[in-house]
Amino acid sequence: MADLLRPEDLKKISEDIDMERAKKAFEKIQAKEREARDLEDSFMHRDLHPDVKLRVNNAVKRAAEQGLNQIQVLTFPASYCNDRGRRINNLEHDWPESLEGFAKRAYQFYLSELQPLGFKLTAQILDYPEGMPGTVGVFLSWDR
Repeated sequence: MADLLRPEDLKKISEDIDMERAKKAFEKIQAKEREARDLEDSFMHRDLHPDVKLRVNNAVKRAAEQGLNQIQVLTFPASYCNDRGRRINNLEHDWPESLEGFAKRAYQFYLSELQPLGFKLTAQILDYPEGMPGTVGVFLSWDR
């Protein structure tokens, strides 16, 4: 015949289940943080695609065919900026100095290849999670 469970046995069962849930939640948080670090590392070390000129040509041509004179060319978290997006958010003229990694390399490509042709580049904060700059959008535009 089986013994009846005592209250302290039930308490131990509940504590073990709570501990397992906490462990799984902690592992999930760690995995998200690791994924975020990997994404940031990838962004910081990513280089322009070898076919960047062809890709730009195709994108602006498609936009022009649709009657547009602007395309969004890049998005990334404001936290990737060296000021966490403050200069972009405040529309400061020196906002490009806050760019890092891939965004900085893309801006340098713009300066050397696209600006001389008459293109313009702007950046803005697209969202504000918890009241802080969230996503940066970078836009390439041209006169019609």
